Amino acid sequence: MQESTASSSQGLARNPRLAEFVLALGGFGIGTSEFVIMGLMNRIAEDLAITVPQVGYAISSYALGVVVGAPLISALAARVPKRALLIALMLVFAVGNIASAMAPGFWSFVGLRFIAGLPHGAYFGIAALVAAGAVPIDQRARAIARVMMGLTVAILVGAPLGTWAGSFFGWQIAFAAVGGIALLTALLTRFYVPVQPVDALASPLRELSALVKQRVLVTLAIACIGCGGMFAIFSYVMPTLTQQAGMSEALGPLVLVIFGLGSIAGNLIGGRLADKNLMRAIPSILLWCAVIQGLFYFAANNVWSGLLFVGLVGTSMALAPSLQTRLMDVAEDAQTMAASLNHAAFNGANALGAWLAGLVISAGFNWSSTGLVGTGLALCGLVLFAAGRWLEKRYPPARVADAT
Repeated sequence: MQESTASSSQGLARNPRLAEFVLALGGFGIGTSEFVIMGLMNRIAEDLAITVPQVGYAISSYALGVVVGAPLISALAARVPKRALLIALMLVFAVGNIASAMAPGFWSFVGLRFIAGLPHGAYFGIAALVAAGAVPIDQRARAIARVMMGLTVAILVGAPLGTWAGSFFGWQIAFAAVGGIALLTALLTRFYVPVQPVDALASPLRELSALVKQRVLVTLAIACIGCGGMFAIFSYVMPTLTQQAGMSEALGPLVLVIFGLGSIAGNLIGGRLADKNLMRAIPSILLWCAVIQGLFYFAANNVWSGLLFVGLVGTSMALAPSLQTRLMDVAEDAQTMAASLNHAAFNGANALGAWLAGLVISAGFNWSSTGLVGTGLALCGLVLFAAGRWLEKRYPPARVADAT
């Protein structure tokens, strides 16, 4: 694809907010596709003649696609112009979702969910780089937060709306609609997202160098472990509130709305904190996560305090723009790989948090013990941050190449 450099030789957008909106729209489609299946499990199981737990294979397949696609696409597409790559990723995502809606059977559906997951991490990583490059340097984290707001709005609006539409018109309509959003994003990206210069020295090998950089690996570990608590609580939030607090199942959509509002607030506040002082923001947010997730253990004994803390747990999303910005600072020449891997790490956090919480509940602890799991994971993230800072001071990047 031939790309004009009319926007700016530096990649600054004439209208950064419009470019951010377009990028966030793609994130909205991705977030809706990822979360809507959880609300349509019964319908999918019935239509495909499988059990509800088997639908979980499709969820795992999508997550595997994210983990595989992020490093693979980042390495292979190192020399592809970012705007053209964003368009291509949205087209693949559209095909994966539209084909998912047309899947003739269960295993083809599982395979197509894997394909749909492939662009996920790379899209968010590259969108973050483009958004950060389209604004002055002291506004990077807020620009990233606004792009990632598409994901949080998907939790608030996209997934509930897709669940409602899928319940009335068939689950296929939800995935077909996501495919339509992806096609619209690809079109709008062509017109409103600025071109950014291609790095002539970019190569797959240079992008893969991110995998051996100490500061990159530490930041990814913080994302995978420190963020796991939010997913530990969210994965079991409905049985926690219905079976332990006595909430009516009719309030289920309200739970998603409150969590989504908390996620949006956390995302925006996290971006502002990161722009003010990034290295103070990360440990402060981790400490906040440890406190509120621990307090959820007690709050979930009552419906209304439980709902309040669902929103507060959602503010844990403040870590996302902070960690994304940190990766951009430490990745050096492997920007695309590091930024994309951040979202693979968040999917790892999802799997880790849900697994550990399930183990605790299966061991006989009450439902809200997921909050204690969250506190433990956030504190582990804090320890990782402290250890990473100690290593960074002891082995400065400029002195020891493999310590970067």
